[in-house]
Amino acid sequence: MARNVDIVRSGYEHFAATGDIRVDIVAPGFVWDMSQFRGWPEEQMYEELEGTREFLRAWAQSWDDWEVELESLHEAGEQVLALVRQRGRSKATGLPVEMSFAQLWTLRDGRETRMVMYADRVEAMRIAGIRR
Repeated sequence: MARNVDIVRSGYEHFAATGDIRVDIVAPGFVWDMSQFRGWPEEQMYEELEGTREFLRAWAQSWDDWEVELESLHEAGEQVLALVRQRGRSKATGLPVEMSFAQLWTLRDGRETRMVMYADRVEAMRIAGIRR
């Protein structure tokens, strides 16, 4: 069985190559959780594969030249913390934007069950029990 960090990495690689989610690693009942991302004005929870795709489509449509870069992965038991950077040009303002954030993935039996997004990477590391 693949390690959790390898499963999460493969999801990012698949997304980079296809622009879509690797469906075979997403568990039924998966939740894309934005409730810890301070200032997020939209829905707090996106449920199941279709809810996650809805979030990603809406987000990607706000940007020109949008790209996501996985900087590092940190294993924390059944969780994997991803430190991520994104950049693009806002369609609304035309301004370039670069932002760092963290995604804390929970896995069970080799499948992703939840992703919690954090704007504050240090907070996410503390919650995941990871020390730098």
